[in-house]
Amino acid sequence: MNLINKKVTHKRFGIGSIVEHNDSSIEIHFASENKKFVFPDVFGEHLKLHDKSVANSLEKIIQKKELERKEEEWKKEEEKKLQRKYQELRLGHEKLMKNHKLHPESQMVFWCDTEEQNSSFAEWKVFSGVIKSGNNQGKPNKPIRLHQNSAVLLTAIDSSMPEKDRRILGVYMVNEDFIGKLCENGYIPAHSEYRLQLTEQESDQMLFWKYYVNEKFPQKMTWNTGKYRYFENSWVAQILRDIVSLKSDPKERELAQQFFDHFCKMNQIIEQELPKPNGALMRI
Repeated sequence: MNLINKKVTHKRFGIGSIVEHNDSSIEIHFASENKKFVFPDVFGEHLKLHDKSVANSLEKIIQKKELERKEEEWKKEEEKKLQRKYQELRLGHEKLMKNHKLHPESQMVFWCDTEEQNSSFAEWKVFSGVIKSGNNQGKPNKPIRLHQNSAVLLTAIDSSMPEKDRRILGVYMVNEDFIGKLCENGYIPAHSEYRLQLTEQESDQMLFWKYYVNEKFPQKMTWNTGKYRYFENSWVAQILRDIVSLKSDPKERELAQQFFDHFCKMNQIIEQELPKPNGALMRI
C-alpha cells in the first residue's frame, strides 16, 4: 500500500503528510518537523488518515496484523504449556529412575516368528503377548523388569534347524521414556537412536546360545514356551561388544560402539571387567 503524500492528523502534532514508510515504521512531515512512528500501531488512537478509502484498506491490514499477533502469542503460550508438561514428565521419569533399583536381568530376549522378523524391524517394536490364564487372561503382558536401561534382543530360528542354532537378528534399547510397569498395551518401542539390525551374514555369526545359559542345566539348550524371557545385563553387553567387532563399515561400527558405550553406562558395566561369553554353546 502506497501512503506517500497522504494527509493525516495526529492527536498531538496536528496535520501532516506521510513522506516515508515501510513494514515497521512511518515518517510524517508536520509543520515544524518530521516525526517517525511505529507502523501500523500509530494509526487508530493517535493518527487518522484523511482519505477514507485508504483508511478502510489500512484498517484491514491492521486487523490482519492483530490476528497474526494474537495467533503468535497463542502459539507461544501453547509452546510454554508443552514445555511445562514435558518438564513435568521428565521430572517424573527422573524420580522413577532415581528410585529404580537396577535389576541384574532387566533385558529381554524375544523369539521372532517369520512375520515378526519383518514387522519388528519395520516398526521397531515388539509385542510381549497376552496372559494365558487367571483373572487377567487375555490382557497384554506387562514387561515389568524393563526400564530405560533395558535392551530387547531379537532372535529367530529356522523350523528345520536345532535350537542351538538360534541366531541374533538385532537389538535395540527401549524408547527413552519407556517404563515396563506402566506399559498397558504390551508393545515395547525402540529408542530413537540405539537400534541395530544385523545382516544375514552377521546374524549367522551371532548365535544366541553362545551367551545364554540356564545355570541349573548349563549344557541344555531349550526355549520351551513363551515369546520372551529376561536376560542378564552383562550378556547383552557381551553381544554388543561382539557386534562392534563384526561391523566393517566405519559408520555402522561407530553407531554400534556408541550403543555399547551407552548400554554400559546405563547398566553400570565397566568394559574392562566384562567377561568373555560363557553360554551353553561354550560349555559343550
